[in-house]
Amino acid sequence: MNFLWGGMIVVGILYGAMNGTMQEVADAALSSAKEAVTLCITMAGVMSLWTGLMKIAEESGIVAGMTRAIAPFIRFMFPRIPSDHPANQQISMNIIANVLGLGWAATPAGLKAMEELEKLEEERRRDAAGKTEADIIHNGWEKKSADMAQSSVVQSGVVQGSTAHKKNGRCRWERGGMPPGVASNEMCTFLILNISSLQLIPVNIIAYRAQYGSVNPTAIVGPGILATAVSTAVAVVFCKMMDKKRRV
Repeated sequence: MNFLWGGMIVVGILYGAMNGTMQEVADAALSSAKEAVTLCITMAGVMSLWTGLMKIAEESGIVAGMTRAIAPFIRFMFPRIPSDHPANQQISMNIIANVLGLGWAATPAGLKAMEELEKLEEERRRDAAGKTEADIIHNGWEKKSADMAQSSVVQSGVVQGSTAHKKNGRCRWERGGMPPGVASNEMCTFLILNISSLQLIPVNIIAYRAQYGSVNPTAIVGPGILATAVSTAVAVVFCKMMDKKRRV
């Protein structure tokens, strides 16, 4: 991005120099800088207002109530996360903040959710590392051939090398969790939901429209709800299809 923006600035300056419009370029740069500061101040006020309201909602128990309300959806989308795991709380907070259009408040919860999901994967790898080969056979872990039975489960508690079951040319990691450095199924699902999130109140867009003189800044609410509802529905269907495909 640094190269992209730097290249755009250089091209603009060169174009202005070749066409004798350097004064216009300088005026536009100063005007845009002033406008950027004004926009930042406006957005800081909006952010403070809605983040404060989110904190009030959290302290008053409203967020907890909403978290309980969406618990069935969380369980549906993340069936492998234990019901008492901290990741559920952070995922719920992120989804609620996104639905309310509070992208700033959603970011910290999203980062914490990813941290908790990574801890969950580490727990799965440790649990798998403690299993003996007899336990693996008993619990249904597949082996491709008799000579694979002589291979052991090593390193990080995941199926390594020849013990990985292959289907359609791809390696399927069984119950021991994903190898280190690879996003888990829950991480991918959460990221997709976060990107496509339903928004009832697109606070950012309303603030931008108000800043730039829109006659009706809130006119975007209806189309925004429709667009994000469709994107969220597609995301849910896609995640469940990929999850089912992965388990086949």
